[in-house]
Amino acid sequence: MCIGIPGQIITISERTAVVDCWGTRRSIHLNVLEDEVVPGDYVIDHAGFALRRIPTDEVADTLAMYETILSEAGEDPIVTDILFELESFHELS
Repeated sequence: MCIGIPGQIITISERTAVVDCWGTRRSIHLNVLEDEVVPGDYVIDHAGFALRRIPTDEVADTLAMYETILSEAGEDPIVTDILFELESFHELS
């Protein structure tokens, strides 16, 4: 099972963006994203690709949901996948 994580777009250059996910910045590809995005927008990143733009009115709820999942980390496979994705950010940074 794989899950994407939310990140805020910091900069965009052509079809690549730098996103911030809880203080870790990483470059991701915008190639598969259908929506237009600008710095400040939030996207769901999976494996270095932005999969979708998070609507502005859903950002707070989305981030809160992820914070809840991460704060209750245990043997849950979704939590394990999110933590793995965040650890890979640190390794690539």
